[in-house]
Amino acid sequence: MSTATLPTRRDEAWRYADMDGVARLGVAALDLWQAIDVDAGESVTRCLIVGSDAPELHRFRVTLGEGARAAFFVTNAGQDYTRVEIEVRLARGAHFECGGVTIGGGAGVTREVVTQVVHAEPEATSNQTIRAVHWNTGTGNFLGEIKVARHAQKTDAAQDFKGLLLEAGASANAVPQLEIFADDVKCAHGATVGELDEAARFYMMARGLDPATAQRLLVQAFIGDAFVSLDDEGEREALLNAALSALEGAQL
Repeated sequence: MSTATLPTRRDEAWRYADMDGVARLGVAALDLWQAIDVDAGESVTRCLIVGSDAPELHRFRVTLGEGARAAFFVTNAGQDYTRVEIEVRLARGAHFECGGVTIGGGAGVTREVVTQVVHAEPEATSNQTIRAVHWNTGTGNFLGEIKVARHAQKTDAAQDFKGLLLEAGASANAVPQLEIFADDVKCAHGATVGELDEAARFYMMARGLDPATAQRLLVQAFIGDAFVSLDDEGEREALLNAALSALEGAQL
């Protein structure tokens, strides 16, 4: 079904979006979903580096068969409004893994990772690890919804969001949502936002590291959790380097 109108901030999934960026994307962009069907027992991994100097919207609908697996790893370093949205439906015993990083500065630039994970059948698992690093007046958002159907017993689902603000004007928003109708499940979420550990940076600088290098290493350690479950070392390094390159030239 086509999208008739642009969303507004009254829509929960667009509460923190850059509505000017959404308007520049246009209604047609909202109908561009990429469908990914993973057959029973199969697996798929997607690694995405997104972001440019124009607004971007990347939308995926993933259907997992019985015992199937899907993993998405994302670095979102857009210089304009950039949103990655993933909807997943899990059959019995399926697993979904998501690791995402939003990073950057810019005057009012918003970067988002938005997920909806539907545990439709029993014994499926999901894990989401999202990190946000922002400065200037940049914003990083994570909106993550987990739905557990009434008969989807033995579900195990987790979300973990952490935001790191390198300057006072930056912001990070996390909106975890759990809708659980089964009674034999394990669902957890956590969200924290803080500043760089100045004691750790001072310790590193006292041992000869320049401020930029110390900051880069601390940020690397912070965002590394998002990609720890990615087995491909080359892909993991590419995602990390894309995130860390956003720090180059930042006046912090």
